[in-house]
Amino acid sequence: MQTKVVSSNLGVVNPESIDDYIARGGYEALRRVVGQIPPGETIERLKASGLIGRGGAAFPTGIKRELAIQAEIVQPWPAPPSVPEPYRRSSCFVICNADESETGTFKDRLLMEGDPFRVIEGMTITAFVTCSTNGFVYLRGEYPIAYERLSRAMDVARSRGWLGPRILRDDGSTLLTTSFDFDIEIRRGAGAYICGEETALFESIEGKRGEPRVKPPFPTDAGLFNRPTVINNVETFANIPFIALNGADEYRRYGTAKSPGTRMVCVSGQVQRPGAYEIEMGTPLRHVIFDLAGGLREGRTLQTVLIGGAAGVFLRPDEIDVPLAFESLNAIGATLGSGAIIVMDDTADLNGVLVRIARFFKDESCGKCFPCQIGTQRQFEIVKDLRGFRNLEGLLRDLGATMRDASLCGLGQTASSAILSALDKQLV
Repeated sequence: MQTKVVSSNLGVVNPESIDDYIARGGYEALRRVVGQIPPGETIERLKASGLIGRGGAAFPTGIKRELAIQAEIVQPWPAPPSVPEPYRRSSCFVICNADESETGTFKDRLLMEGDPFRVIEGMTITAFVTCSTNGFVYLRGEYPIAYERLSRAMDVARSRGWLGPRILRDDGSTLLTTSFDFDIEIRRGAGAYICGEETALFESIEGKRGEPRVKPPFPTDAGLFNRPTVINNVETFANIPFIALNGADEYRRYGTAKSPGTRMVCVSGQVQRPGAYEIEMGTPLRHVIFDLAGGLREGRTLQTVLIGGAAGVFLRPDEIDVPLAFESLNAIGATLGSGAIIVMDDTADLNGVLVRIARFFKDESCGKCFPCQIGTQRQFEIVKDLRGFRNLEGLLRDLGATMRDASLCGLGQTASSAILSALDKQLV
């Protein structure tokens, strides 16, 4: 059984109709945040809700906004000349990372295509509480329908006063004494996996080559154009209107004490009903595979499940009763990542899958740091020679440890995760 919070409008509303969205409670959260709830209280609601980023890094959403506000206080004003003229008024930037490129992940595309106004509202609420006037959606270039839906939704929102200059200024219910301005631009990616990494994404928006930066400083201190920046993925922003409107206690009705709320997961591979499902955190993986996704094809048996995408880990058949919650997955050395669940039955060529994973990271390494650039190349060379795979296991583990400890960003740090987990669990 699904528990629909962020996906409650999918297939129900016309995604291009703001009236449909408003009829189902849309923009009521923004109206209350602007007119009735002090910004600090909204942030406290987000903190109390326990909402953790749904993009894979799992950073607390409310704390991220609080840190950005603290950083704004000490920022020079007006912005230095290094910040382009159109953005100098913004003391903070709000960015939606919609560069959904992790293997087996497609939930953000569905949210943007099916309920774009919810994502825009979540960004606008964040902008109000952080005093931001400029936002960006960094959209995967291979999502043309999402681009069209978001663009139209933004145009309609501007025409109705929900986006752009003087948001809700003439509404009558607002407590604002000055105008609230916030607008969003869409920047389309060009297919580079690395640009899903937040600092490489900043570089791309700034017109530079998409390469990660050294951290610290972190984005909340110095992100886009070296200004405080709040960056989250699509699903995270889609959760914000619900929490802002209904409060933390209502959100915590779902999930577990340590992993509250719901989560959209993407089930693909050799199941009968592949697709995106919204579940409560803590739902057993077995329920997702065999009940929601319909289980395996008749006569087939489960070989393994890759959870978290290419940067995730493999699970054995005897591990699929694990609850899909941060604490439970961490206990077995796994992570849900961006929500990908790839199911493989006994007909799957797991060795071939490992070769493709190794090739993927080799091809997608940006080359900025040597541990990743050289490590992913050597890893591919070892894995593709399946005859020598086990003989060079020690070297493969050394490579994995070096990339994990010395790579500049998450791409190199997780490039060996799936391959080493397959070795650890004797799946190959």
